[in-house]
Amino acid sequence: MSDQSDQALDPEDRKLLTLARSARARNGVPEGAAVRDETGRTYVAGTVDLPSLRLSALQTAVAMAVASGAASLEAGAVVTESEAIPAEDLSAVHDLSGRTTTVLLAGTDGQVRATVASG
Repeated sequence: MSDQSDQALDPEDRKLLTLARSARARNGVPEGAAVRDETGRTYVAGTVDLPSLRLSALQTAVAMAVASGAASLEAGAVVTESEAIPAEDLSAVHDLSGRTTTVLLAGTDGQVRATVASG
């Protein structure tokens, strides 16, 4: 895990953060996430918390990418109050990407706290 200045963010990674933050706010959920696949398409999701189904925002975004035919992921972002991205969330990213993919962890203010490798 490493810290990353918001100033140093690639415009495409900044877009992921904006989308993740918007999903969290729009849906009133604890987390928002966005992932970018190998073609540049983005998938945005919030936390799913149903009596019979519970998925983090990142797991949901990965599932949406898989369901849409993505072959791998280039990057991801999570906006949350949590201090870390759970291992099972990073595993979902790694399972699809088959390589180390970076996931940005940001607070609810959108400020990047860390950059985490999926694998």
